[in-house]
Amino acid sequence: MGFVTYDHRLALAQDFSPKGDQATAIAGLVDGLDSGYRFQTLLGATGTGKTYTMASVIERTQRPALILAHNKTLAAQLCQEFRAFFPENAVQYFISYYDYYQPEAYVPGADLYIEKDSSTNEEIERLRHAATHTLLERRDVIVVASVSCIYGLGSPTEYAEAVVTFETGNTIALDEVLKKLTQMQFARNALTLERGSFRVRGDTLEIQPKDEEIVTRVEFFGDQIERIRLVDPLTQEVLDEPTKVSVFPATHYVTPLERMDDVIGLIRAELDAQEAMFVAQGRLLEAQRIRQRTEFDLEMMKEVGFCNGIENYSRYFDGRAPGTAPYTLLDFLPSDAIVFIDESHQTLPQVRAMFNGDRSRKSVLVDYGFRLPSALDNRPLKFEEFLERVPQVVYVSATPGPFEAETQSQVVEQIIRPTYIVDPEVDIRPTKGQIDDLINEIQKRVVLGQRTLVTTLTKKMAEDLTGYLQDLAVKVNYIHSNVNSLDRPEILRDLRLGIYDVVVGVNLLREGLDLPEVTLVAILDADKEGFLRSETSLIQTIGRAARNVDGRVIMYADVITGSMQRALDETSRRRATQVRYNEEHGTEPVTIKKMVRETVRSYDAVEEVASQYSAETMEKLGKDGSPIRVEDIPILIAALEKDMKDLAKSMEFEKAAKVRDEIHSLREMAGIAGTAQRDIGREKRKGPKRFGRGR
Repeated sequence: MGFVTYDHRLALAQDFSPKGDQATAIAGLVDGLDSGYRFQTLLGATGTGKTYTMASVIERTQRPALILAHNKTLAAQLCQEFRAFFPENAVQYFISYYDYYQPEAYVPGADLYIEKDSSTNEEIERLRHAATHTLLERRDVIVVASVSCIYGLGSPTEYAEAVVTFETGNTIALDEVLKKLTQMQFARNALTLERGSFRVRGDTLEIQPKDEEIVTRVEFFGDQIERIRLVDPLTQEVLDEPTKVSVFPATHYVTPLERMDDVIGLIRAELDAQEAMFVAQGRLLEAQRIRQRTEFDLEMMKEVGFCNGIENYSRYFDGRAPGTAPYTLLDFLPSDAIVFIDESHQTLPQVRAMFNGDRSRKSVLVDYGFRLPSALDNRPLKFEEFLERVPQVVYVSATPGPFEAETQSQVVEQIIRPTYIVDPEVDIRPTKGQIDDLINEIQKRVVLGQRTLVTTLTKKMAEDLTGYLQDLAVKVNYIHSNVNSLDRPEILRDLRLGIYDVVVGVNLLREGLDLPEVTLVAILDADKEGFLRSETSLIQTIGRAARNVDGRVIMYADVITGSMQRALDETSRRRATQVRYNEEHGTEPVTIKKMVRETVRSYDAVEEVASQYSAETMEKLGKDGSPIRVEDIPILIAALEKDMKDLAKSMEFEKAAKVRDEIHSLREMAGIAGTAQRDIGREKRKGPKRFGRGR
C-alpha cells in the first residue's frame, strides 16, 4: 500500500514516564524488534502498565501499530488509553459494526431456513471507515481492533483507487463526479444530508463522508472547481477552505462499473454449473432454489449495483481465485507495522476458531442450494493465513498460552507495578450464604466510596443477581456479551464515576480492564472447574483488584480445585517478588490515579446540566439532575419532537412552543459537543492526498 506521510511524529504525552521495571521491558522489546524477531512476549503482571510499555515501544520505533484485543470492551478501553498517550496522533477503533447478528443458516433435520438478520451500528461503521482512511493517509496511526479484523473487508487497492480528489482550479464534469459517487455507494438525497450521502444544488455539490460529520461543499463554475469549503451541517458554519480534499468510498467493497458485467457473467457461469450438478444428482428442489435465489441477486446487482448478501460474491468482486484468503484490515497495514496481540492467551484461540465455525455453517447452505460454492470464500482468515499477514508481533499477557511459548524468540517480563502495589490477598469463603456475605462486603465499600466487581458463571445469574441487589437499593448494573458494544465501556465509566457501586459480569470482567476504584473482586462459585474458572481465568480475575492498595479478592468455594491452587501459587510468587522489590528500593504502594475519560462514542463532554430542562424532559431519559451526555441528546430530541407534535395537534400551542425551545437548545448543545469531532475531521483534511497503487 502507498502512504501519504504527514509530518506528525508519534509522540507520547509528556505526563508519563517509565516506572518499576517498565524501562527494562521497553528496551528489551525495542531491541527484539530491531533484531528482527518475528514473535516476542511481554509477560506482564496485571496492572504493571503493559499499555504504557506498548505505547513507548511504538514511539521509540516510530512505526504504525495494530493493537488486537479479544473483546470489544477491552478494545474500547485500550483505544481511550492510547488516545490519552498520543493526543496529537491518529488512534482509531475497529470492531464489528453489528449490534445484533443472526447469520444465515439452514437446519436440514428440521427443514428450517434461518434468514440473515442483523442490526448495524452507524457510529461503529463510521469508526471503521475512519480507521481504514487513516491507514491510507498517514503513518502516525495506531488502530485498536477486535478479532473482527480478520473478516473480509474488500480490496484495499480498489478502495484507494476509488477515492475522488477535488482540487481548486481542476476541471472535471459534475456529471462524472455524480456517477463516481454513486459507484462509491453514496446515496443521493436532495433534502437532508447524512453520512454516506450527497446532494446537488445548482453548481454546488455537497457530500457528507461516511467517517465524519463535516460536509464537503464543492462549488463549480461550469466544469471547473471554483471553491472548496468544509461546513458544519448543523450550523452551516464554514470551518475551513482547503484547496484540496479527498472523499473515500461509502463502502469497503468497491467494484468499478465497467467490471460489473464481467462479475455478473462469472457468477452466472458458476450458477449454471451448480444447477447442472444438482440436476444430475436428481436434486431438483436444490437446483430450482439456487437458480431462483441467485438470479434475484444478479438482477439487483445489475439494476442498483448491490444486493442483500452481496458479501457472498466477494471473491468475484475482489478478483480472487477460489480458496484464496479474503482481504482484511491486515491488508491495509504497512509492511513495517507492529502488531500487539493483547491478552494473547484469549485472543489467539479466538482467531484460530473463527474459520471452522464459519465454514461448517456455510457448507450446509451450499449443499442445499441456498448459496453458490463461492460463498465459502467469504470468510475469516485461517489461523495460518493470519500469521502470514501479521508483520512483527508482540504477545502481551499475564498468562501466555502454549502457542506463545512455541513461537516466541524472547520473553520480556514485567512484574513490578509503577504504583508498587503488590498482588491482592485472596480469601476463600464457603458458598453457603455467599450472597448475604457478598452484600455485607459491598456495603462496607459503599461507605468508603469504593467499587466492587462480581463475576458469575452465566448471563442469567448476572442479571438475576443484579435485580436482587437493585431491590436492596444497591446501585448496580450488569455487563455481558448481550449488552450493546458501545454501552459496555459506558457502564464501566459510570462505575468509576460512582453512578454504580457494583458491576456484575460473566467473562467480560477479566483481561485488561483498568478500574482503580475497585477494591473488591468477588468470584462466585470459584470451585466450578472449567473455562470460566480455569487457572488463567482466575489469575486474570484476581488481577482486577491489583489497581488499588486496598484491593482484595474473595473466592466463594467449598473445595480448592487444581486451578484455584495454581492461581493462588502464582499470585503468591508474584506478590513475594513485588514485596521484596519494595523493601529493597524503599518504595510505598499507592493507588493508581487515573482520570475518567470519555468513551469511544463520546468525543466531547457537554457542560450543561439537566436542571436547565424541564422535569418531563429529563424523565424521558430516566435522569434526575445528572449531566446530559452527548449520546443522550438524539434520544431526547426524538422524544421531544413527538411531544411537540402531539401538543400542537391538541392545540396546546404555548406548551408546544416551550418544547420547541428545548429542542432548539438541545440542538445547540449537540453542535457544541461536536466541536472535537469537527476538529478531528478538519485535521484529517490537511495535507496532500495521494495514494500509492499496488500492495
